[in-house]
This record gives sequence, structure tokens and C-alpha cells, in this order.
Amino acid sequence: MQQIVNFLIKYKNTLLFLFLFLLSVFFTIQSHSYHKSKFISSANFLTGGIYSWVNNIDMYFNLKEYNERLVDENKFLRENLAALSEKELDSVFLDTISYDAPYKFITAKVIANRYSRLDNFLLVNKGENDSVATDFGVITSRGIVGIVDETSNNYSRVISILNTNSAINVKLKKTNHFGTLKWNGKDPNIVQVEEIPRLAPVKKGDTIHTEGRSLIFPKGIPVGVVENYQLKNNQNYYDINVRLFNDMTNIGYVYLIKNNNQEEIKSLESNE
Repeated sequence: MQQIVNFLIKYKNTLLFLFLFLLSVFFTIQSHSYHKSKFISSANFLTGGIYSWVNNIDMYFNLKEYNERLVDENKFLRENLAALSEKELDSVFLDTISYDAPYKFITAKVIANRYSRLDNFLLVNKGENDSVATDFGVITSRGIVGIVDETSNNYSRVISILNTNSAINVKLKKTNHFGTLKWNGKDPNIVQVEEIPRLAPVKKGDTIHTEGRSLIFPKGIPVGVVENYQLKNNQNYYDINVRLFNDMTNIGYVYLIKNNNQEEIKSLESNE
């Protein structure tokens, strides 16, 4: 306390000058509208910059939370889109008809991703405790990824489409000609489509989607575009190379797709 008193005594003239100076500035601003407007404008600029800086820091440290929110929002939208696609309702009646979505989407994070071998897999951080089971389809916002083949309590293994044992039903977007999506084990950006008949009007740049006749994927999930194709004289089906929409070497978050009607359909098929 004595040090503070000594400081005030030592610098009393300087402190008095600063006090009177600030007081005069205050009265000048209050009594002149021009000075007052300039001061307010400067103060707003300063505080706005501070708030912007603080907000940027907050956003940086909460990027994970914001990304997870976006994933959950996309999950909600995909469930609704899948329901609309499945029902194929006339848009005039959408507001008056209620229905249950045939597909449920579960968000998950990829914790391991192999893409340099012939038989590649991914691991995701959702399992049986999250109601994940085998034969769940796996996609991203850009396209198809694979199918769940094994689960534990907290994790699941996914057969990647970059797996020579993978076979998924797909079709040309602009027609109903369908075939089988496979991989020859070479380029992780290029997969192959087999069994598209020679009568199909295939062109470079055509979009390939899921075909929707399986119990795993809804129809209309994007796969990629036709990179090139060939048809030999003695062949009845095209050999088609498809460039994937997904970068399979860089997969972060995924959606696991559950077909709510799968068990019912399987039970009917088993009775045939």
C-alpha cells in the first residue's frame, strides 16, 4: 500500500495532466457531434474486430463439433431423400401423405482405411452398441464406399468397393440398364462395371448410380462416371471403367445405411 502512495506522490503532476487531458477529450466529444460520430465509429471498428477475432478462435477450436453437426444434418436430409426416392410420390401430394422412411442412416467416423491391396477394408467407430449390423451399406456425401461385413460392440469392418470380392448392383442413371460393380485391383480411382448389355446407349461421362434392387443400398446413390468403355465383336456386354466420385484414399465420415424392411423381405424370400 505504501508503494502505491509513493507512486501517486511521485507522479502526481503527470497523473493530474492525464486526468485533465482525458476529461477535456471527453467534453470535446460530448459537445461536438462530428467528434462524437468519429469516436463511436472507431469504437465499433475496434470492438467488432475483437469480437471477430474471438469468434474465429472459437470456431477453430470447435471445428470438430461443427463438422459433426453437419454430418448429423446431412444424415437427416439423406433419410428424407431416401424416403422420397423409395415412394416415388407425385410432388403435389407430398404435403398430404405421411409415410415411414424405409432407410435409417447412422453417422460414423473412419478410423482405418486400406486401399493399396487387392482386398481392402475400412474400420469405423460404430458397432453393435449403435445398432449396426452386417449388410449395412456405407456411403459418404459423394458416393458409395462399401458394405459392413463384421461388427463388434463398438466398431465395424467394411468391405471396401476397392475389394476384388465386392460385387454391387448398379445402373446407368439415364436408363434402366443395370450391371455389377467390381474392381480389378489396379487403380483406386477406377472401378469396373460388368454385364451392361450391348444394346445400352453407353457414353463417356454417363453417371453410374446404385440400382436399388438389393436390400442394402437405396437406388440413386452416386458411384461415378464412365471413364471409357469397349465392346468387342464377339461380346454381348460392355467392359466399362468408371471413375469414382469418392476419393477412396481420403475418407473421413461415412453414413451406415440400415434397410428397415430387410428382415421382412428376407423372411418372405426364404419361404419361396
